[in-house]
Amino acid sequence: MADQQASPAGPDLSLGVLPSDFSGAMLLGHVGEEEVLLVRSGAEIFAIDAHCSHYHGPLAEGVVDGDHVRCPWHHACFDLRTGEATRAPALNALAVWQVERDGERIVVKQKREQPKPRVKGVVDAPSRIVIVGGGAAGFAAAEMLRRQDYRGSIVMLSGETAAPVDRPNLSKDYLAGSAPEDWLPLRPDDFYRETNIDLRLGVEVASIDIKAKQVLLAGGEGIPYDRLLLATGAEPVRLPIPGSDQPHVHLLRALNDCRAIIASAQGARRAVVVGASFIGLEVAASLRAREIEVHVVGLEQRPMERVLGAEMGDFVRALHEEHGVIFHLGDTVASIDGKRARLKSGGVIEADLVVIGVGVKPRLGLAERCGLAIDRGVKVDAYLETSVPGIYAAGDIARWPDKHSGEAIRVEHWVVAERQGQAAARNMLGQHEVFDDVPFFWSQHYDVPINYVGHAEKWDEIVIDGDIGAKDCLVRYKRGGRVLAVASIYRDVANLEAEIAMEKAG
Repeated sequence: MADQQASPAGPDLSLGVLPSDFSGAMLLGHVGEEEVLLVRSGAEIFAIDAHCSHYHGPLAEGVVDGDHVRCPWHHACFDLRTGEATRAPALNALAVWQVERDGERIVVKQKREQPKPRVKGVVDAPSRIVIVGGGAAGFAAAEMLRRQDYRGSIVMLSGETAAPVDRPNLSKDYLAGSAPEDWLPLRPDDFYRETNIDLRLGVEVASIDIKAKQVLLAGGEGIPYDRLLLATGAEPVRLPIPGSDQPHVHLLRALNDCRAIIASAQGARRAVVVGASFIGLEVAASLRAREIEVHVVGLEQRPMERVLGAEMGDFVRALHEEHGVIFHLGDTVASIDGKRARLKSGGVIEADLVVIGVGVKPRLGLAERCGLAIDRGVKVDAYLETSVPGIYAAGDIARWPDKHSGEAIRVEHWVVAERQGQAAARNMLGQHEVFDDVPFFWSQHYDVPINYVGHAEKWDEIVIDGDIGAKDCLVRYKRGGRVLAVASIYRDVANLEAEIAMEKAG
């Protein structure tokens, strides 16, 4: 007999609930077959979709913050009045329902027509905006420009052959074989036509003529702009390993890279992953899901120690070893001779597949050639504007003044890139919005998620609440007594609360 679909959770909100049934900030229920979340904010009560539009996270397990609700998984944020996804990584709005009082009962009525996003208005209306880059920041900027009712020209120039995709999935579920490729596009192809975004793929930008306000393509075409966003992202570090140009040796950045790794994985028995940080270990976990023997080779003495510290690093190593990964740490691949990866220590690993994941470097060449101020990244102010007025930078290349750490920082996180793209879009429209979001990223290893808020390049104290080995912990990274960052495993609400506390601390 076929499995019956699970009934929606909680009470039938269309029949109403009493205030005594709704004692906390949120109550999960349903209207028909749709799960709906009742949310109390001050004296008002709202009804909104119960699941995040990013990866379907349970909003009932999140946090209400003023007139917004935040997702516990990846910290997306939604406006309770309009359903708008106000903070990446979610981009799609949620449905909202009409809430009425029937005597003492709180009753959820019909779904409301989707309210329009809150638009601050175009203060300074440029006619032409050009975006260089087809990744997280570039896409988020283009989408936000249209969401803010900008009606001028948007030209988006991407060196990649595919429209913008959900890049984190390339090292996680899609590579593991548990997510289909049609999950990857951030928007369907017709989105760009319908919103009149001129997306040009496979384009090489040669230079920027600042005086003429033109972006010059490699073929000679000049594209004029009134505002320009540089979102050129980062590229994988290529190690000078003899034999690394063979077809079974891969880097991972774009969709085509991931497709090539998946093709090489078909029938492969053993893989070598060079690099024991986030990308390398996520690739290792994904290849283990395909039942491939995986050897990880890395110069580090502990995986991820530079970012997460020694105890978390030991935990991550043990977790991967439990799943059969074999580590060769304090070592590197000296050469690849056919299917034989020769280690610097003298060992040899026979491998059908090699993936090099030792980090990325920002693509700064275009910014350097046009004379923008550079400091281990493109220097931007609090509004993400570069040293040249009218030119903005966002994502992996941008180094911005971070009020939380008190330093200028550059980070290579997907969510940060999206949020910076959104802020840059609003600022290109003259809204003069300070970018002061707390950095956030997540990493997935088998069934274990690691969430991280803040930014700590150095610390003098690590405080652990809970038990890392039991996969139940909150880890605070402090310097001079101040919390700079917080990592967690299965402490989603505490991680969200840490983010909110950092925002309010300023």
